[in-house]
Amino acid sequence: MKKRIIISLFTGIALFALFVGAGNKPPEPKPTWLEFKIPQGWPKPATDIFAKNRLSEEGFQLGKKLFHDGRLSKDGNFPCASCHQQFGAFASYDHDLSHGYNNTFTTRNAPGLFNLAWMPKFHWDGGVNHIEVQPLSPITAPNEMAENLDSVLRKLRKDTAYPKLFKAAFGSTEINSQRMLKALAQFTGSIVSANSKYDKVQRGEATFTPGELNGYNFFKANCAGCHKEPLFTDYSFRNTGLAASPFLNDQGRMKITGNKADSLKFKVPSLRNVMLTFPYMHDGRFYSLGAVIDHYRTGIITTQPTLDSLLTKRIAISNREKNELIYFLNTLTDTSMTRNPRFAEKTTYFSH
Repeated sequence: MKKRIIISLFTGIALFALFVGAGNKPPEPKPTWLEFKIPQGWPKPATDIFAKNRLSEEGFQLGKKLFHDGRLSKDGNFPCASCHQQFGAFASYDHDLSHGYNNTFTTRNAPGLFNLAWMPKFHWDGGVNHIEVQPLSPITAPNEMAENLDSVLRKLRKDTAYPKLFKAAFGSTEINSQRMLKALAQFTGSIVSANSKYDKVQRGEATFTPGELNGYNFFKANCAGCHKEPLFTDYSFRNTGLAASPFLNDQGRMKITGNKADSLKFKVPSLRNVMLTFPYMHDGRFYSLGAVIDHYRTGIITTQPTLDSLLTKRIAISNREKNELIYFLNTLTDTSMTRNPRFAEKTTYFSH
């Protein structure tokens, strides 16, 4: 009887110690949730890209590390950031087509990655309709990053830093493709360009010069039908009267829809940061804004069946109006985004 009492006593003490020990264990840290802020006067995005991928500081930092990590490519030389450079508004600065794996080149000009939360479809032809799916195309394309998801995940799991970062962002050390793509979406979806001189003028913090104001008025009368403020695009797909490149023979949106009515139609790009995202058009054929404007006043092929109806008579632009339009377009450059250390390569690591 005495032996049973002693055993029960020890068992009780052990259970009590276990309970107390569990009670003293610090709780698992929770992600630092962030609010995605819509700039004043801007429309609400048609879709909440963070509705099922709640934005957090830890998710953002993980996405930033992945964005700059060459191991997402086959040979380690082509991270997302190699084609989307911050100083070039996250486009390929001064390149018509970007370099890819094994001395290959992309077939389209890399667009700037900003204000993606408002973008309903991705790529020049709108072939991707969700920000979390978008990275799959460049990662797996043989002329871009030329990798596959299983290989990428194996490389990430071998890095001792990544399990900690995935745990901080998603609650456990599990590294899978869904989490990787969600983290990338948190980073790229957070890049907002809304602090150019144009924006400061709209907020009453600055004023246009006379030349910029004339250019703005010309823009509103002749360009805003496609490049709608404040995003400076309506995200539609249009044929702007360019001849198809004999080398690329890119038919644009028709490649996705199979509809001949979509032949030579490409997404209307945002004109924000346009001074930094040269060369221009889907294939980077124009290296200056002057050349682009000259296309709209004299170069449009008006006989194309799918030409946008707004361009059938081209656009009358005098030399003075051309210069003033360029003055205005200069005001769309947002250096607070292109120089923001938050988007730069250095990553914050979390101890938990």
